[in-house]
Amino acid sequence: MIDALTIVVALAALALASWCGFAAFRDQPTKDWHFIGMALVSLLGIVQLVIAVVQLAGGHSPDKGTALFVAYLLGAAACVPATGFMSLSERTRWGSATAAAGAVVLAVLEVRLFDIWGGGSA
Repeated sequence: MIDALTIVVALAALALASWCGFAAFRDQPTKDWHFIGMALVSLLGIVQLVIAVVQLAGGHSPDKGTALFVAYLLGAAACVPATGFMSLSERTRWGSATAAAGAVVLAVLEVRLFDIWGGGSA
């Protein structure tokens, strides 16, 4: 995997988590700008998914197992969109908190993906 992309996705996820968390702190629901941010972070996750699948198809393999890596990769690509949809149904501060939690989960999954792939040895 591309280490720089993993770092960018993780940092973007943490920025989104901070932004949505601040909205929850201010007792605000998710707004259109938050959803645009979620879409951008989700797009980064999908780009990472495509690149990883291409690398897997090209013969590269993660150090700690392909099945585990693919499971984490799919979870990383889905967590922000899933929590974004959940925040649509909860139009209170808890919608913002849900989106922030999803972004934190994505950042943690990125660290784990980095570790499963080989921690920079690829």
